[in-house]
Amino acid sequence: MSEVFEGYERQYCELSANLSRKCSSAGLLLDGAEEKMQKISELKAGLDDADVLIRKMDLEARSLQPSVKAVLLAKLREYKADLNKLKREVKKISSGNQVSREELLESGMADGQAVSVDQRQRLAMSTERLNQSSDRIMESRRTMLETEELGVSILQDLHHQRDTLLHSHRKLHGVDDAIDKSKKILTAMSRRMSRNKLIVGSVIAALVLAIILILYFKLSHH
Repeated sequence: MSEVFEGYERQYCELSANLSRKCSSAGLLLDGAEEKMQKISELKAGLDDADVLIRKMDLEARSLQPSVKAVLLAKLREYKADLNKLKREVKKISSGNQVSREELLESGMADGQAVSVDQRQRLAMSTERLNQSSDRIMESRRTMLETEELGVSILQDLHHQRDTLLHSHRKLHGVDDAIDKSKKILTAMSRRMSRNKLIVGSVIAALVLAIILILYFKLSHH
């Protein structure tokens, strides 16, 4: 998305430089001349296009991450100030000046030199901003790649932990089954022991009774 902003930014810089040149040439023409009116019409159309680009850059900047958005909005404020300056120049040309053609030529030459310097400065600033934007985009890409690698590593760790937990759960389930089986075996053994005790007790009682009867019969015969 930063590449989209960079494309709008490049278009605006080119349009701004073109409008500055047209302002310089239009200022040399006489008021009311058909050529000047045509230049003013072209300038106004160019300003409308510049407004559209500013709005597009604004929407694009606000859709980005906060760290990137703050930087781009700061740059956008400079472009808005530049556009307002161009609008004032076009308005001044449109209003007309009651001066002679000689004065216009003299002022036009001075303004042309100033505009030329201003254009060079604007282009140099735009180039520097584009380079800075490219550096920031590259840094953002590196950060995104590092974040993506970290995310993949975390997902792999989580997947491994999930497998470990599932394996542990299966073991615990197996232990529960073994405990249930052990309980059943112990219960069965307890029941058998109870029955064995009853049987042994019955046998002992029978033996005791038999001994008593034998002793009774022996003693009674004597």
